[in-house]
Amino acid sequence: MTEKQRLLDQRYMRMAQIWAENSYCERRKVGALLVKDKMIISDGYNGTPSGFENVCEDEETHKTKPYVLHAEANAITKIARSHNSSEGATLYVTASPCIECAKLIIQSGIRRVVYGECYRLDDGVELLKRAGIEVSCAG
Repeated sequence: MTEKQRLLDQRYMRMAQIWAENSYCERRKVGALLVKDKMIISDGYNGTPSGFENVCEDEETHKTKPYVLHAEANAITKIARSHNSSEGATLYVTASPCIECAKLIIQSGIRRVVYGECYRLDDGVELLKRAGIEVSCAG
C-alpha cells in the first residue's frame, strides 16, 4: 500500500468515526462510508429502520433490538436506492463487519473493506477474505 493510500484510508476512517456520532444507539455507535473513485457515494450508521423510533436498545434488557440495522447495511441499501453502483468501491467502517454484513458486502460488489476496531467475532472478516475481498484494519 502506498503512503498516499494509507493517508486516504486514515482520513476516510476519521470521517466514518464522525458519521457514527449520528447513531442513536447507546451500546455502540458504528459509522460506514462507501468510497469509489475518491468520492463518497454512500454513508450509513447503525440504527432503526426508517419510520421507527430512534431507540436501539430494549429498555428492560438493555440489549440491542433485533431489527436495528448495521452501518454497513444502511450504506449498502442506501446506494441500492440511488442510481450509483458500489461495484469496485471501498467500504470504511468503524467496526469489523459481522457475517450478515459480510454477505451483503460480497453481493454488492465492494472490493475492499477497511475497518477500525475488531468486532468480537471474526467470521465476517474471514468470509470477506474467502471471497477475495481486500480487508485491512486501520486501528
